[in-house]
Amino acid sequence: MAVGTELLLGQVVDTNSSWIGEHLASLGIDSYYQTKVGDNLERIRATLETAVARSDFVVVCGGLGPTPDDITRDALAAVMGVDLRRDAELADRIAQKFWRRGRSMPGNNLRQADVPEGAAVIPIFPGTAPGLVCPVGEAVVYAVPGVPWEMKEMMTGWISADMRRRAGDASVIQSRTLRTWGESEGGLAEQLNGVMERLDASGRATLAFLASGMEGLKVRLTAKAATAAEAAAILDEEEQAVRTVIAEQLIFGTDDETMESAVLDLCRRSGLTLATAESLTGGMIAARLVAVPGAGDVFRGSLVTYAAETKRHLLGVPDGPVVSEEAVRAMAAGACEQLGADCSLAVTGVAGPAPADGEEPGTVWMATSVDGEVTAHRQVFPFDRERTRQFTTIGILNQLRLRLLARAEAAR
Repeated sequence: MAVGTELLLGQVVDTNSSWIGEHLASLGIDSYYQTKVGDNLERIRATLETAVARSDFVVVCGGLGPTPDDITRDALAAVMGVDLRRDAELADRIAQKFWRRGRSMPGNNLRQADVPEGAAVIPIFPGTAPGLVCPVGEAVVYAVPGVPWEMKEMMTGWISADMRRRAGDASVIQSRTLRTWGESEGGLAEQLNGVMERLDASGRATLAFLASGMEGLKVRLTAKAATAAEAAAILDEEEQAVRTVIAEQLIFGTDDETMESAVLDLCRRSGLTLATAESLTGGMIAARLVAVPGAGDVFRGSLVTYAAETKRHLLGVPDGPVVSEEAVRAMAAGACEQLGADCSLAVTGVAGPAPADGEEPGTVWMATSVDGEVTAHRQVFPFDRERTRQFTTIGILNQLRLRLLARAEAAR
């Protein structure tokens, strides 16, 4: 449960809840609900009452600061039916934190020493906001700060141990994600329908899909077992079951592997260097490549040729429309020549919102060059400007990946 009006307004992205969900899974604790609520005492109280009525554990994140809108403590006391009391020892610990930093403590920070009667303070708190452990009927509420690093230190240390002790269950939940590109979510679901039906009947694992834009379409397998080794064995078996159903070329990575890391690895194994020539993506492809550690042994560089005259001057693009097959082919060949690379990729197009070169927004020409042979492809995306650029990035990387896979296969 995340507290904060800024979350509802979209001013802050709630990454805490996703991290907490993943962390609970690693402990073998099922997480069934995630809720956001604004800084309103009555709504926080009502949301807490709903949460404790359906859960063994509730994690409340945020609202433990010193300002008047930090009212998680008040809501917890209301749900518990008790008053807040000022903990003198806790107040002194908070003051000491300010003293060690060479700062005087504002008076309103004393609010952080107010604890609902019957609640306990989490022994470790790296900031000035103490976490709380609040028994509410049969449930236990853990209140943690919204500052991510403070929350994570409490969750990974003391709270994890306390939850597992209370749960008395040493099971482990593990997930494995196969990252794909080239098939729709509906298409993958149709192909994997038999696998999903078998998993639903057996209960040994679950399979879900997550469309993630330029990160690809993810197929996530999740297994729960008594030990990490047993969970991993289930995932190994079910991963192979998925791979036997869908084309191997669709899968470009597992878990944190990205399309760009897959391309760099293929180049590296084949002893090839890589260059890029970008127009509408404006360096986005190069930025993805150089974010991969060790990219420097493969990636030679990028030419971001946005203006038509720059394309002609640096890459030898002929006169005429620069959103065209002729232009993108010249860009791919020119990137290899100018940067001394064995293979390249190039993109030019119309990101929008206005048409250009007689083409509608979303029109993109992509090309790859491998061993001096250039292939080109036209794609029309039905997206806004940013998503057109993002889908162009992963799309052209995938085209090069498939060519490199075919080259490696032919060499065997």
